[in-house]
Amino acid sequence: MSSELVERIERLRRERNAVILVHNYQNPEIQDIADFAGDSLGLSRQAAATDAEVIVFCGVHFMAETAKLLSPQKTVLLPDVEAGCPMADMITAERMREMRAEHPPAAAVAYVNTTAEVKAEVDVCCTSANAVKVIEAVGKEADEVLFVPDKNLAHWVAQQTGVRIIAHKGFCPTHTWITPEAVAKMREEHPNALFMCHPECEPEVVALADQVLSTSGMLRFARETHVQEIIVGTEVGLLYPLRKDSPEKTFHGFPAAVCPNMKKTTLDKVIAALETLEPRIEIPEEIAVRARRSVERMVQYV
Repeated sequence: MSSELVERIERLRRERNAVILVHNYQNPEIQDIADFAGDSLGLSRQAAATDAEVIVFCGVHFMAETAKLLSPQKTVLLPDVEAGCPMADMITAERMREMRAEHPPAAAVAYVNTTAEVKAEVDVCCTSANAVKVIEAVGKEADEVLFVPDKNLAHWVAQQTGVRIIAHKGFCPTHTWITPEAVAKMREEHPNALFMCHPECEPEVVALADQVLSTSGMLRFARETHVQEIIVGTEVGLLYPLRKDSPEKTFHGFPAAVCPNMKKTTLDKVIAALETLEPRIEIPEEIAVRARRSVERMVQYV
């Protein structure tokens, strides 16, 4: 049955002149239909560089919004409109404006895991892969930096840069399932394994890591390292591309670290999106102009 669905997707992809973007946390059958697979900003930039008229983003809502910001002339589809991000929902544009009013001299940085409305209220955006570089650059221009929404990424970046960061209290629920106790158990079961984790993990977990990396950084590190066994401290979906990319190595994940929103995309929903060109992502132009500026400024910093 799945092969028939994949064939339908292939036909519709050609008919619609579409490109399919798939985040690393998606289910394996979704990753297998990708034109491009990876992290959210990298995917959006790749799609912008293509001549595709339609972008199908197999991820969550803020990722599809970012794709629309970078490809305003293209039709951007999110196969399941209910696929959201709890961390992104923890900060609103109103709260961002309040924070700026409370700390008027501070620069404001938004993690890419935010809505377009929030991106429109800040000076620059960042990803987990380039957060250190962005904060270092911003820190040269401002005495303190507001950082939203992820307190854990903010804590790690502050340690790496020495920049004074005022962090919002948001967090990724999925990464909180990776606890120090769970890491200790993994270490005991796999004594020869290296432990790498995402900076969205709690500081107590990050302190235990041999490497702290974004998802793209984890893939690159696994490919290049001589270490043969790795404990992976992020959403379990990343195990699939890691094992495909480095089949000679052994990877261990945390079964509890599942993002339910990332698992909402199905082959049937991709087909429906391509057939109906819905659900479509639209961003009001006044918001899009300012949010796009924050994303583009990030590229200038790094």
